[in-house]
Amino acid sequence: MEHITGIPREQLTIFPEAIEDYIAEDNPVRFIDAFVHSLDLSTFGFQKADVADTGRPPYHPSDLLKLYIYGYLNRVRSSRRLERETQRNLEVMWLLKKLTPDHKTISDFRKDNGQAIRAVCCQFVLLCQRLDLFGAELVAIDGSKFSASNANRRNFTKAKLQVLIQKIDATVSGYLETLETADREEAPPLHYDAQALREKIASLKERSAEYHKLLNSLKEQGETQVSLTDPDSRMMSDGGKRDVAYNVQLAVDNKHKLIVEHEVTNEPNDRTLLAPIAKKAKEVLAVDHLEVCADKGYWSGTAVRECEEHKIVTYIPEHGSTGTRKSNIPTPEYAHTQFHYDKERDMFICPQNQELARYTRTWVHGRWRYEYRTPACLRCPAKLLCTADKGGRRMYRSGVEDMLQRLRDRVARYPDKVKQRQMLSEHPFGTLKHGWNQRYFLLRGLHKVRTEMSLSVLAYNMRRAMNILSVAMLMRSVCTTA
Repeated sequence: MEHITGIPREQLTIFPEAIEDYIAEDNPVRFIDAFVHSLDLSTFGFQKADVADTGRPPYHPSDLLKLYIYGYLNRVRSSRRLERETQRNLEVMWLLKKLTPDHKTISDFRKDNGQAIRAVCCQFVLLCQRLDLFGAELVAIDGSKFSASNANRRNFTKAKLQVLIQKIDATVSGYLETLETADREEAPPLHYDAQALREKIASLKERSAEYHKLLNSLKEQGETQVSLTDPDSRMMSDGGKRDVAYNVQLAVDNKHKLIVEHEVTNEPNDRTLLAPIAKKAKEVLAVDHLEVCADKGYWSGTAVRECEEHKIVTYIPEHGSTGTRKSNIPTPEYAHTQFHYDKERDMFICPQNQELARYTRTWVHGRWRYEYRTPACLRCPAKLLCTADKGGRRMYRSGVEDMLQRLRDRVARYPDKVKQRQMLSEHPFGTLKHGWNQRYFLLRGLHKVRTEMSLSVLAYNMRRAMNILSVAMLMRSVCTTA
């Protein structure tokens, strides 16, 4: 028995005369080509869609758009790698008709046509809607952190800058003391180099001046941190890990896990992001009512109220105990959910059957927030299990508490809808970050990373649509609507 052997390299082979013969009828590149040709790119605002009478002829934006869509579908995002694909990849040769733009041209296209590329992503969402791929009943909203093109050491907070300045001052003081000691002694210590120490001191003072400048800039601008490589990025926490990143928000439809709406922001917290993306998703789906599920990070009375005003029904689990991890107070028996509110008497009843009456009110985020206390806390035997506050336990109730209570009742009545959030929203994030290795951004700046994410969302939705239907069906739908 012999091994399988290949054809000798010197043997003459008769290849098909046309590249067309190498591309199967159900190859995804055929749909990419048909979809892009169905778009009027000049109306989307693509640069160089209309050529001038003079100057060097440019590449048509449709060719570069096809290249990027193909690249993101096949885990190739770098402009230099895309340039190599145009020279060796038969599918890309067919798609671009053997055009070979250089990496600078490819990179500039993505950088200069961000708004237009995002419009193309929205156009494919509309195509999915016409093909009835959206259920338009339940949408899951979630966020995930994607690493920015900025090292953690190039991000500074006020506290970090103050610590670095203190360390530099201590080091400089040590060097100065060494110089003074050496000057007082007749024989300098071994390996002593006064000139080298003076150079180190000058370098440290220069670095300290830079840190002081950054600290003053933060104070003047009212910011809490600054990133030097990508100024728009922020230090964020994701699953206990801190990284300089962007917060990517997705709204995922429950029918086929297609992405309805997406957004990229540098807000570390999700709490204020629920209403904006929920309203956009409802507008895209063109429905009168929409149900939205999200995790407890989106729990906000202001956001829920805004959703209700726009006929969006939310399913969000409430935050658990607010006790600190170190003290673990309050204990589960004295969590705020164990305090019963008596609406008629406007007071809370604690587990020890004490009455917390209204104490004061404050205006917070456009609504009144009421505080409730009782002097009985000071002599309560369970105080150490209930609160670490010396003045006793405080309970709060806002002007939207009735609405939040309705939300709690919905979550308790329909727990399955809350569970669907993880099955829906985690699917595209897992595909993009782990399956396609797109857990980080290549570009810098909020405007540019939004373009990157639009290409990722477009590729994800396109791949899902081709798996749900087929390349042939999608091509027929594009040709019909073109």
